[in-house]
Amino acid sequence: MEANNIDSFQLALNPGGLMVLNLVIGFMMFGMALDLKVADFKRILLAPKAPLIGLVAQFFILPALTFFLTLFLSAPPSVLLGMILVAACPGGNLSNLMTYLARGNTAVSISMTAISSSAAVIMTPFNVAFWGSLNPKTAPILRAVSLDPSDVFKTVFLILGIPLVVGVLVSSHWPNIVEKIRQPFKMLSVLVFLSVVLLALVANGAIFFKALGMIMGIVFLHNATALSTGYFSAKIARLPIADVRAVTIEVGIQNVALGLILIFNFFDGLGGMAITAGWWGIWHIIVGLTLAAFWSRRDRSTK
Repeated sequence: MEANNIDSFQLALNPGGLMVLNLVIGFMMFGMALDLKVADFKRILLAPKAPLIGLVAQFFILPALTFFLTLFLSAPPSVLLGMILVAACPGGNLSNLMTYLARGNTAVSISMTAISSSAAVIMTPFNVAFWGSLNPKTAPILRAVSLDPSDVFKTVFLILGIPLVVGVLVSSHWPNIVEKIRQPFKMLSVLVFLSVVLLALVANGAIFFKALGMIMGIVFLHNATALSTGYFSAKIARLPIADVRAVTIEVGIQNVALGLILIFNFFDGLGGMAITAGWWGIWHIIVGLTLAAFWSRRDRSTK
């Protein structure tokens, strides 16, 4: 696909499919929240250094570095805006599992997930609007869709904020029930989500694979930037190795499911944005599991 054509097409997802996708993301967030407890939020007050370093890297350093990347990359505007949107998302749902497999500090990862998912209600719409409007290539897209950060706030609140609060309350008050439903619920929601996304890709398969060659290198560079941001932020702060691993994975694994929801809700599935976020969702799992496998074979006293 010609680079100048990627901005002119949209990935199709009918209104019914979009509603299902919104509901599935909400259920995925609820399933993730079943792993959280009020104590995970309180832990940050007792040992705030690692989670706060991670959150600064997640919501301030990574979006800023992504913005500078978009200034120098020769890519269509919709791809650049897709990068900014992905960078504005909180940590992904699989980050806690990957941290555990990497022999990182799972408690730090869980705390970061809890706080970043809460902060995303404000920080995600802010970062998309702020950094996207500063880039002369991406700003026209935001103006064309008349993106209102308050509308994005409402959407993120509905599909992240409410399920998070409900999940934490259920986990705290009915732990016995949660132990029985946690894993089946999470597996079912992920399977349904993948099914919806696969149906969208099948409907747009020719477009997706034609553009993939151009997107792969960009996503590789962007994801490497995200992982490096987490790693070096933690190293500069002189965090223990287990915390470094947790922060690295948390910053490098983004909640692209949320990104896709925003793309379909507010940008009508704009081609470059949707394909960038879609490939990010595949690539960060590959890299995250590879990194976890590498670190799992190394002692915590080493890098």
